[in-house]
Amino acid sequence: MISINITTIWKFIKKYYIDSIVYKQGYNVVNTITWAIILLIAVVYIYKFLEKRVSIDEKFVYSNIPFIVFGSSLRIFEDAGFVKPPYSYLLMSPMIYVIVFSITFTSLILSLRLKGNRYYRYHALIGLILAIITLFVLFFNLRIVNAFVIPLGLAFSVALTLAFATIALIEKNVLNKLSFLAFFSHMFDASETYIGITKLGYWELHVLPRFLIERFGAESLIIVKFFVLLVILYVLDKSTENSAKNFIKFVLIVLGLAPALRDGLRLSFNV
Repeated sequence: MISINITTIWKFIKKYYIDSIVYKQGYNVVNTITWAIILLIAVVYIYKFLEKRVSIDEKFVYSNIPFIVFGSSLRIFEDAGFVKPPYSYLLMSPMIYVIVFSITFTSLILSLRLKGNRYYRYHALIGLILAIITLFVLFFNLRIVNAFVIPLGLAFSVALTLAFATIALIEKNVLNKLSFLAFFSHMFDASETYIGITKLGYWELHVLPRFLIERFGAESLIIVKFFVLLVILYVLDKSTENSAKNFIKFVLIVLGLAPALRDGLRLSFNV
């Protein structure tokens, strides 16, 4: 009886977690819910840890952006085949998030201890060096095939963000840099997905976006994200708790900008 249960559990884990990574099947409902729960728990505990040690402000957010670029660029190492299995699995979700977070968190803590309130300069510098190194490796070893992808995605994103800004003019307290950056990040992600699917024959890995795209077309993802982010940011900016809402915006920026940059680079290099 025990052996049967163990076998059943193993088959479940292999089907819903391992195979999706090994065979690049994309996300399924089970692992999506699992990763979402783990992310939510991690976000809560990370925030509780950081709020006592650092001000969660614009400097904090901006100093972490180079690490997002680093993580997205590092992800392409697997897409391009620079790293082979089983080591390549470390550069795929969810492990790449763990690795990049570990590097980022270590840099942040060291910068705080060594430089105090000026931590953000040195933390950002470390991230910038890592990002430059990974991007150099990519551009040195790969050829740009679709040069239009990132400029077109940026153009779409800027236009959509300007539309958001126009709406936000009605509600003055929504007009702030972090809200714009969070919104832009997700418009960039949706735009790159749209370009990849409609122009280059790629497919969507995530469950909910895939559902929307298959039933309503690739443009539906942009429309849904536009209004969902509009509502989320409106609700957040009604709050007076700056530290918490800034951290939530930071999480939103990571969840939008990281896949946007990865998709943009992957599509540009055609890997």
